[in-house]
Amino acid sequence: MRVVQKYGGSSLATPARILNVAERIARAYREHGPLVVVLSAMGDTTDELLALAREVSPRPHPDALDLLLSTGEVVSIALMEMALRDRGVPAVALMGWQAGIRTTPSFGRALIESVESARLERHLSGGKVVLVAGFQGVTAEEEITTLGRGGSDTTAVALAAALRAERCEIYTDVDGVYTSDPRVVPKARKLTHVTYDEMLELAHLGAVVLHPRAVELAKRYGVPLYVATSLDDREGTWIGGEAQDMEGGRVVTGVAVDESVARVTLRGVRPPEGALKRLFGLLAEAEINVDIIITSAAGPDGLDVAFSLEAGDLERAIELLAARRSSLAYDRLDAEGGLAKVSVVGAGMASRPGVAAGVFRTLADAGIDVKMVSTSEIKISVVVEREQARRAARLLHTAFGLDDEAAEAGGTPSPQGERREA
Repeated sequence: MRVVQKYGGSSLATPARILNVAERIARAYREHGPLVVVLSAMGDTTDELLALAREVSPRPHPDALDLLLSTGEVVSIALMEMALRDRGVPAVALMGWQAGIRTTPSFGRALIESVESARLERHLSGGKVVLVAGFQGVTAEEEITTLGRGGSDTTAVALAAALRAERCEIYTDVDGVYTSDPRVVPKARKLTHVTYDEMLELAHLGAVVLHPRAVELAKRYGVPLYVATSLDDREGTWIGGEAQDMEGGRVVTGVAVDESVARVTLRGVRPPEGALKRLFGLLAEAEINVDIIITSAAGPDGLDVAFSLEAGDLERAIELLAARRSSLAYDRLDAEGGLAKVSVVGAGMASRPGVAAGVFRTLADAGIDVKMVSTSEIKISVVVEREQARRAARLLHTAFGLDDEAAEAGGTPSPQGERREA
């Protein structure tokens, strides 16, 4: 049975935790045979290396920075190889390039183009545990790259796909995927199963258990994912497959909160023809990601355009749009920070009416003003004041029945929060 495991930085933060993970890997080896294990850097090592680079250079060159940041994972695999050999487990440690991970030359945010798995196969056939440094790869020009946030998750899924593994196990300091962030919603409950599409939405909307890139890759290649804690043997959450039993299954799976949202509104953009192309083309060139977009007529020959974006990009967006006011031809720019996005997600929403009505009724009854709305087949997102976001999440979590056993048992809450048994 082919298995790929991945252990995050929190699972490797101290020598004691490294030894704990070594025991887990040794047990898996004795039960299932050779396996591939992807490791992140220990604890906050990546942040510490980044801070070190900035002490030396105010703007470190991207290729040198990637080379530096890649060393964190190398430390992890080297220490783990030592620990496993002490336990009588044959192990070999490979950096990303040695494991055949080929990437684009986009330093700091490279994409995996291919995995040349011959070396991995050879070591597995030789009965070894193969330890692979996550978060990194190599370009066609043999330059070291890093994959950006969530890179080790992506590494693990890519290797699982290339090796046709039965599953990819992601171990971290949380014991699975919850109906919401327990720090935001104390009544949040762990889920036993989430579909790829639900996990993608939750990941994009603020859930940090898995990075969206890893989930996208798993869905594309049909790799089942299992998320659990490395600190004990509690059951985790399975991710994969399609929604089942929607006639009797849950409608809403989870509530996500993103507390770093801002809004920009351009008033009276003229002429309206081509306005969106000019505006969003300019933002794309500046690598400013835009989320929700709302347009409305502003008189006979003008257009109002509002969009949400990451709060950290607000100042840069204002400066850019102010500098290009003449070419964009707008009357006024309004900007608002201090916002958050609260989203309800569930595959069952695609076949059940009334979810949007339930969301708006719940928030209106609580006096929470909705500033923007975005929907898909399995998601409804609303932008609200940041100070109201956590309260909104808790109210929606309760309204859709996620506070009780329905979160795991599959009961179906109505938009009013009443649960109907399957």
